[in-house]
Amino acid sequence: MMGAGGSGWAVVLGVSCGTGAAIAREVARDPGLDVFGAHRGHHPDEAAAVERDVAEAGRRVHLRLGEAGTAQGACDGAAELAEVAGRRSVKLFVHSLANASVGKLASGGEDQLAPWQFAKTFESMANSFVYWIQQLLARDLLADGACCLGLSNPMVDAVMRDTALIAASKAALEVYVRHLARELGPRGHRVNLLKFGAVKTHAVEKTFGPSTARLCAVLPRLIPAGRTATAAEVARVVAFLAGDRATFFNGATIDFTGAEAQGAFDVLLQGHGER
Repeated sequence: MMGAGGSGWAVVLGVSCGTGAAIAREVARDPGLDVFGAHRGHHPDEAAAVERDVAEAGRRVHLRLGEAGTAQGACDGAAELAEVAGRRSVKLFVHSLANASVGKLASGGEDQLAPWQFAKTFESMANSFVYWIQQLLARDLLADGACCLGLSNPMVDAVMRDTALIAASKAALEVYVRHLARELGPRGHRVNLLKFGAVKTHAVEKTFGPSTARLCAVLPRLIPAGRTATAAEVARVVAFLAGDRATFFNGATIDFTGAEAQGAFDVLLQGHGER
């Protein structure tokens, strides 16, 4: 679906819902980018709403239905992007894929993670970030000064039950970001990682299942502001990072957690009646 012409494109993987959807809507408004999004079709009504909202903002929008978290998915997606957007058109690339497995590393039981789950999680949550950047470069799709952005969360610094693969893949993503920043910097591009706390999305609910409500009740107690961030707030930070005022951010892990990790011991003490 196409609307009015734009001055550049944002590529958002995982665009149909949650943080990815919020980012697509925000960057269509500010800094005013057309949107090429990829999703797997699990939330068609929400994807249609994103498409409508971006078009109503006066931007072109093209949503690709298919797997984006594999090497082949990156190749096919970039080929389609080249036809839609053209050379040196991508000003922002955002990797917002969530396709992780949860479970135990070595329980010996049914909840023990299998090799295919390791492979799937790392491909989708970390490796595909590199695959897409490789394809964007090979097809000369990145505009001058393009911003490539991975998304992370505090799990990488914590031990939360059954989330080892998520944490490990996000740690790998952080390493990729640092190295890619060094490789792409001389070409004029930026590569960063935005770390933010839990925003209630389908991905969070899938990860924590019945414990989601308890998590959402406890997290605000960890944060000095007394609340978690919203998807819209995360999207506004992404819009800032995509703009000209953030050109010196490179190879950075940007903390937007609201000091979440710093509050764990305080909450523990409160729970034992120390405060």
